[in-house]
Amino acid sequence: MKFKLLFITSMFMVLSAFKILAQESAVSILEKATQKAKVENKHVFIMFHASWCGWCKKMDKNMQNKACKAFFDDNYVIDHLVINESEDKKYLENPGAQQLLEKYKGINAGIPFWLIFDQNGNLITDSFNSEGQNIGCPVSKKEVNAFVEKLKKSSSLTQKELDIIAAVFIGV
Repeated sequence: MKFKLLFITSMFMVLSAFKILAQESAVSILEKATQKAKVENKHVFIMFHASWCGWCKKMDKNMQNKACKAFFDDNYVIDHLVINESEDKKYLENPGAQQLLEKYKGINAGIPFWLIFDQNGNLITDSFNSEGQNIGCPVSKKEVNAFVEKLKKSSSLTQKELDIIAAVFIGV
């Protein structure tokens, strides 16, 4: 009887641990972000990233920079989808994120890769420049200009705000 109780308790703990480690699905994240965007009258900015990705961290750091954080927060519901983790960190990945990346032609683009959706879940723009290359975390003047154009297309940011964002990303 004690063994049976110990076994059941152990199994419950193991199953609970797996549930804690299970990541939310990409579809669920996108649905929640879209609902929030409707309520807040914003668009949805989804970034595909991984824990090991330095460029992903730089993109986040730039978007969180105090000079421009409010501009992003006022115009977008921002969320992340984890992909391409190493074998020992696969548990961090969001189920369905790889398929979503594939759907939007970003599977071979590298990360960070981002998509901007309207409040109804329709794609407005993505991180491909006019030449079909992923600008990811833009740093060059050409990449930042392409990024700013995409922000202009998908937000109500003023030219002054876009100029501040450009300066943060170029590192001026």
